[in-house]
Amino acid sequence: MSGHGNWRHLDSERAGLVLVFISAIGFGTLGIFGIYAQRANLSIPTVLVFRFVFATIVVWAFLAWRGRLTLLQGRALLIALGLGAFGYATQSGLYFVGLEFMTAGMVAIVLYTYPVFVVILAVTLIGERVSRPMLVALCFALGGIALVTGANPAGASLVGVLVVLGAALAYAVYITFSRAMLMTIDPMVLTAYVLPAAGTSFIVIGTASGDLMLPQTLSAWTILLCIGVFATAIPVVAFFTGLKQIGASRAGIISTAEPPVTVALGAVLFAEPVTAATVIGGVLILIGVIVLERK
Repeated sequence: MSGHGNWRHLDSERAGLVLVFISAIGFGTLGIFGIYAQRANLSIPTVLVFRFVFATIVVWAFLAWRGRLTLLQGRALLIALGLGAFGYATQSGLYFVGLEFMTAGMVAIVLYTYPVFVVILAVTLIGERVSRPMLVALCFALGGIALVTGANPAGASLVGVLVVLGAALAYAVYITFSRAMLMTIDPMVLTAYVLPAAGTSFIVIGTASGDLMLPQTLSAWTILLCIGVFATAIPVVAFFTGLKQIGASRAGIISTAEPPVTVALGAVLFAEPVTAATVIGGVLILIGVIVLERK
C-alpha cells in the first residue's frame, strides 16, 4: 500500500513540476505578444482591458468548474479589488510601457528583480531581519542589472530600466499586501477578483485618454486572446495548481525559467540582441532569486 502511495506522490509531484514550468513558459510569452500588439497598433489600455477580460472569464470558469468559486464580501472584497485596481494594474501598465523602450527579453530580465523588492519591503515594513542569503541575493540582482544595462545598449535603455524597475516594485508591493489575504483566501480566488479590478482601471484610463478602442481585425483579436488566455489565465491556473503539489519555494525556483523563455523567443522571433552581458546579467539576477527562494 505504501508503494502505491509513494508512486502517487511522485506522480503528483511530477505533475506539479510540469504545471509550474508550463506557467513559466506562458508568462514568458507575455512580452512577445506585447510586441505583436505594438506592431498591430493596439494601445496599452486596449491591450490590458482585453487581457484582463479574457483572463477573468477563464479563471472564473475554472473556479466554477472545480466548485471553488467563493464570493468575497466586505473588507476582503475591498482589499482584493484595491490590490487589482492599484497594485496589479500599476505593474501591468509599467510592464507594457517598458516594452516601448526595451526588448521583450530585457523587460523580462529586469522585471525579475521583484523578489528582491519583496525582501526589502519585508525588512522595512514588517521588520524582518536581514540575513546573509538576502544580502548575497541583493548583490547578485544588482550586479545583474548593472551588467545588463551598462553593457547592452542595444537591448536596454535607462528610462526603460527605471520603468520596469517601477513595475517590479509595484509587483512586490502587490505581493507584500496580498500575503495577509492569502492566509484566509485561496490564491486563485483572490486572483479572480484582482483581474477584473485591474481591467476596470484600464477602462477608466483608456476612456479618459481616448486610447480605448475596439480591435478591427482578426489578427488583433487573436493577439489579445493570446495575451488574455495563453499569457495570463492558463499560467495563473497552472501555477497555483502546481504550487499546491510542490510548495512555494520549488515553484519559485522553477518560475525562473520565465525570463530565459522570453529572451529565447525574442531572439528567434524578433532577432532581439542576446549578448554575453545579457546572458550573464540575467543569470546573476536568477541566481539571486534562487538564493532567496532557498533561504
